[in-house]
Amino acid sequence: MESINAKYVSQKISKTKWRPVSHSDLQLPEIFATGSWDNEDNRISIWSIGSNLSTSMEDGFEGDPQLICEHKHDGDVLDLQFLDQDRIVTASSTGAVTIFRHHQNSQTISVSQLWARAHRYPCDNAPCTGVVCSSPEIVTVGEDGRIVVFRADQEGVVRVIGELKKSLMDCLTFDRESQTVGLQTAKSGDRVPLHCVDRHPNQQHIVATGGQDGMLCVWDVRQGNTPFSLMEAHTAEMWEVHFHPTNPDHLFTCSEDGSLLHWETSSHSDMPSFLQGGRNSSMVSRSAMAPAGGKQPLISAWLSGDSSKGRLETTHMLPSQTLSVNSLDVLGPCLVCGTDGEAIFVNRQVPV
Repeated sequence: MESINAKYVSQKISKTKWRPVSHSDLQLPEIFATGSWDNEDNRISIWSIGSNLSTSMEDGFEGDPQLICEHKHDGDVLDLQFLDQDRIVTASSTGAVTIFRHHQNSQTISVSQLWARAHRYPCDNAPCTGVVCSSPEIVTVGEDGRIVVFRADQEGVVRVIGELKKSLMDCLTFDRESQTVGLQTAKSGDRVPLHCVDRHPNQQHIVATGGQDGMLCVWDVRQGNTPFSLMEAHTAEMWEVHFHPTNPDHLFTCSEDGSLLHWETSSHSDMPSFLQGGRNSSMVSRSAMAPAGGKQPLISAWLSGDSSKGRLETTHMLPSQTLSVNSLDVLGPCLVCGTDGEAIFVNRQVPV
């Protein structure tokens, strides 16, 4: 655990996200954003683990994350995504959707755009529970059951995709055609509330989900409405699930039970699946739309049936059990997560 740095920040962290880096320059991520919740004054903050000085990979960016700048946020930060290098979109418990701009020259944050009542009930605001971005488009979902499309260069709502039951929508992800998907898991005939969803970066038909029961579900969306694989993951709610963006044989989950798990599965081929799939994007970002890949492998290791569970390795990423791990993000060899224990953990040497 020597590669993990813990930073205590005196606020409960609800969301963490790496700033996108240039894929062509082989840069390591150095900047990440966090949002807080359940505090008297919630904040969106920008942190750095790098240095302007020349630092080799072997040095490991010694030291704790350093706070660069922060800005007050009205309501709990329920989701957070980078729109581009300078702009961050947040979803608030007040129903608002806000674009913040990070001014890198002055190291300050300002509000660039605000939709104060993006989600609402007839007589009150409804929490905005999720946001995804494919610049300039922003798509949000809320407890009012609406999926709303905005554009960063327009003040009004572009369109409302659907009016759904309140309980159905809690999280979103883009597919490669910039459409959105929202799922609700079903197991043994019982509905299980869904908290997180992520698509395989190279094979868009593969989707991983997690929810209230703590189970990790892997779906082949071409094969109906039941999960292809169902694995015991956590003993409480799973808050986030993420495939590694360039090596999707690796997957990460975090939970209310205080654990963060690294899942690794081997593929049938000797060639890693991330080389089989290919990517043609100039930016690598969890918040960005997954680009169209090249030639796809015939079958993913995540869909190879029950026998694959024998080749599935699970590793606990945190040094000890803590309060709820609410959010994680992984980019290259770097992972960041935020907890209800008012701590941020950064691992710069994730074995992927």
